[in-house]
Amino acid sequence: MQRIAGWWDGFELWVAGLPFIPQFLVVLVGMVPISFAIAFLLDRGLRMAFRVLRRDDRIESPIPVTLAERPTVSSGAR
Repeated sequence: MQRIAGWWDGFELWVAGLPFIPQFLVVLVGMVPISFAIAFLLDRGLRMAFRVLRRDDRIESPIPVTLAERPTVSSGAR
């Protein structure tokens, strides 16, 4: 673990020492794929959890109601 922490500290120092544009590009190249991977894994994990809980995106058709069956709501004003 010390080797990984030492490598990461060196990498951070290297990135922090770069001018702004190369620093931005290095962070962008690293963060965009990682962000997409995290979003993909969250999407798949939540989709499986919703299926287990039976909360997936199946849409049940509404029961049709005719005009005669609808209750009349009045405002109470005369």
